[in-house]
This record gives sequence, structure tokens and C-alpha cells, in this order.
Amino acid sequence: MLFVEVDNCTEPSETLEAKIERYLRYFRLTTKSSVGGETPLWRTHYRPSRRDGHPPLVFVFNPGTRIGPQALKNRMNTVLKNTRQVWSGDYQADRGYAVSASERDGYYDFTDAIPVLFTTLDRLQAGGPHAPVWWRCGHGQWEPLPDALDNPADHRAWQARDTARRARYDEERAQRERESERAEEERWATRPPEPEPAPKVASCERCGLPTTGPVGQDEASVAAPEDGWLCPGCRTACADVYQHSTLRQALFGNRRRGK
Repeated sequence: MLFVEVDNCTEPSETLEAKIERYLRYFRLTTKSSVGGETPLWRTHYRPSRRDGHPPLVFVFNPGTRIGPQALKNRMNTVLKNTRQVWSGDYQADRGYAVSASERDGYYDFTDAIPVLFTTLDRLQAGGPHAPVWWRCGHGQWEPLPDALDNPADHRAWQARDTARRARYDEERAQRERESERAEEERWATRPPEPEPAPKVASCERCGLPTTGPVGQDEASVAAPEDGWLCPGCRTACADVYQHSTLRQALFGNRRRGK
């Protein structure tokens, strides 16, 4: 659905600008819907479009011989510039999946914007309405009608860019994780093996030293005693005490000392 205005270039450009403002006020009017909510008033008189936002507004310029090509171009540029707030949409700054300020991205919300299209009567007569004879305010080129009505700078385009950024960052993070895992594997591959722990040796019950001998002694040359509860030093000392006690008893007997 298109709202069409034919301009014979007999009125000042301010009149066209005022018409566009009145269209915006009309499209913003609401009424109660059948389910009790609010609905745009224009939808109660016209079939609903498949597009978001307001219906498109087309200006067909018919300058005839009244003004020349440059004057017509100036007229169109003046109307385009002075109605920018109506057709440009609202810019929504959203970083999305950007990781730096230089990657800040956003999109235009056209919910409250009117798509304003320009064409001329001679272009329509020469190419027909399906030819690239439509100039969408904000697009900057002549386009076929479907392209002119499209919003390439809306949320869809931003979402596609954001999805591509997300996929790229996820791949970069996965690559860093793989490189970190490879570096860790290489580090463990070149690291010398940990020495095996020394076998546990029983401690002497008398002095607490190992039963195989003094600390630092070659354990391979010293066998652990069969009883396993005294170190060699303590065993020798105990043996000397035992031998001395036996020699005394042999020489002097077990006499009781006098008081």
C-alpha cells in the first residue's frame, strides 16, 4: 500500500513538507482495537501492510515546462533535507558482541518513520512502476520499488553483522584455547620426570634414626636388622652395655653392695 501525492510544482516546497508532517500525525493516531488494546487508526481504513512502521508515502513530481531539471532537483533536495526527522528513523547505539569501542555498532529503528519516496511522471511513463524509478529518502540512488521500500540499515542488518562478529570471536577464543593446550602439552613433554620417592625406612625406637644406619649412609650396603626396632648405633651401645655387665659378673659375681 502506498499513499501517493502528485506535485505539479506550483506550490512552495514548504507546502510539501507540511503535508509530510500531517501524514506523520495521522499515522500516529490510535483507536481501541476489537480486543481492547490500542491500534493505529489508519489500519481501520486500510489493509494492514506486511511491513513494520508507517505506510510509505510517494511523491510523483510533474514539473512539465514550469521548472527546469536543476530547479526540480533543488526542490526535491530541499524537501528531503527539511523532513529528515520524519523518514530517517531513530538510531539505536548497541555494542552487541563488540569487544572494543572501535567496533561499536547500531541500527536504525523505523517504527515511527515514514518511508518517503520520490519519482517523476516522465520516469514512470518511460520505465513503468517496476523499473528503478524510485528515490527513497536516505538511500541515495534510484531503485526498484521493493528495494526502495527495504530498510537495509535496520535491526536485521545489525543482527547479521553481530552474528558474524560473535562467530569470529568464538573461533578466535577457541583457537587461543587450542594453542594454550598445545603449549601445555609441549611443556609437560619436555619436563624431566619427577624422582620416585625413597622407600620408607623404619625409625629406631630408641633414638628415632633410620634402622638401616645414619642419615646419608649408603642404604644398599647396610641391611636392615632382623628385629627392625634399633638402628646399628643403638644396637652396638646396647651390646656393649650387655657385655660389660656380663664381664663384671664373671669377675666379681653378683655381690650385693654394702650400705
